[in-house]
Amino acid sequence: MEYLNSRLMFGMMPGLASTRKLCEVLGNPQKKFETIHVVGTNGKGSTSYYLAGILQAHGLKTGLYTSPHLVNLRERIRVNDTPIDEDGLNCLILKVKDAAEKVQVEPTFFEVLTVVAFLYYAEQNIDVAVLEAGLGGRMDSTAVADGSMIVVTSIGLEHTEVLGNTESAILKEKMGVAGSAQSILANGCRKTFVLGGLNESLLNEARVYAAAHSCSCVVPEIRNDIELPNLGRHYVENASLSLKTAELFLKNFDDALALKTLSTRSWAGRMQKLIEANGVTKFILDGAHNSHAVRRLVEALDKYYPGQKFHCVFGALRDKDVGEMLKLMSPYVSHWHITKTPYPRFRELVDLKEELEKLGLRVASAGEFSREYLDQVAASAGDAPVLITGSLYMIGATVQALKNDFDGLRFFRGMEPTTNEHR
Repeated sequence: MEYLNSRLMFGMMPGLASTRKLCEVLGNPQKKFETIHVVGTNGKGSTSYYLAGILQAHGLKTGLYTSPHLVNLRERIRVNDTPIDEDGLNCLILKVKDAAEKVQVEPTFFEVLTVVAFLYYAEQNIDVAVLEAGLGGRMDSTAVADGSMIVVTSIGLEHTEVLGNTESAILKEKMGVAGSAQSILANGCRKTFVLGGLNESLLNEARVYAAAHSCSCVVPEIRNDIELPNLGRHYVENASLSLKTAELFLKNFDDALALKTLSTRSWAGRMQKLIEANGVTKFILDGAHNSHAVRRLVEALDKYYPGQKFHCVFGALRDKDVGEMLKLMSPYVSHWHITKTPYPRFRELVDLKEELEKLGLRVASAGEFSREYLDQVAASAGDAPVLITGSLYMIGATVQALKNDFDGLRFFRGMEPTTNEHR
C-alpha cells in the first residue's frame, strides 16, 4: 500500500506505454480472458455492474473492474461478486512494483491497479472481464486489454483538458478504446459498439467512426420490463445497455434469467434505498457529484416520491458547481443539513452556508460528518427517509458508517477504509 500510495504523485497520465511494458514483462495476463470495455461520461459503473451480474448468472466466471471505490480498494477488483482478498492484492501490487523497476517505468496509481486486475483475473482463470475505463478510452490503461465489445454509456463535457473541449472530441476519445488500427479480431469478427445515452448527432458521428474502423454498431431500445433496486430512469437505460451487450456476447442468452438477475442487483451508493428490517426506508444514498447527475437524481425523486420534500444531508468538493446543484435540488428539499468529511478537498461548511443563502435557502443544521450526525438528522426527519448526496467521498463515508446496520451494504462488511485520493 505504501508503494501504491507513492504513485499518487504522478496523478493522471493518459497513455498506454507504461501499461504495455508492464503487461509484456508480466506475460500479457490481459490476453488470457475475454474483455468487454465500458466507457462513457456517466453510468459506467452501474452498466458494468449489471452486465457482470448477467454474465455470471449465465455461468461465466466473471471479473469486474470499476472505479472509484467507496470504502476499500478491494471493491474495484472482483470475481463473481467477491472482492480480491487483501493478501492477494498486496502480493500483486508488489509484483507490479518489481516489474516496473525491471522495465524502468513509473506507473500511476490507476495503471498499477489495472495491471493488478489483469494479473488477478488471469490467476483466477476467469472467462470474461467487464472493464470500466477510468478516463476516456483511447489512452486509458484498460485499453491494453483490447476487448471485442465496447459499451458507450453517455457523453458529456468532462476532463476537457485531456479529452477535448467538445462532446464530439470526447466521443472519439472514448470510442478509441477499440484501438487505432482496423478493428478486426483474430477470429475474423468485427468489434462491436453498443451505444446508449447519445443524441442523434453524436449517434451519427459514432456510426461514422465505427465504420471507419471496421466496427459494427448496435443502439438498444430502452426496455420497459426492467425492475431494479436502484431508483431512476437512467439506471433502466444502463441496464438496457447491459442486457443487449450480454445478448450479443452470450451464445446461451436467457432474457428471463437476465431480468431476474437485474431485479436483485443494487449498485451501491447510487439512488440506493437503505431499508430497515421492518421495511421502512431510512436513507436514500446518491453520489450525485455534478449538475448532470443531480438532474437525474431529481428526475428519480419526481417519479418515485412525487410532491415529497426531504431532509437532505449535503456535502461537496470545492471544485464542484455547488450553486447549480443546490438550485436544481431546492424544490425537493425541506431541510438542508450540511456536512464535510476530513478529506482535504471538501468544501468548508461556511462556504456551503453562503451558497445556500445566496439562493435564499436556510441551513437546518451543520456539522462534521459522523454516524452521530446522521442519527441526529434521521431523528429530525421522523419516519421520512433522509436523502444523502453531493459527493461520492461522503457516500463512501456513509457506507462505512452504516454498513453493519443495513443488509443492502453487507458487501462492505469486513473492509476498512483505504485511500481514495485518485478517484
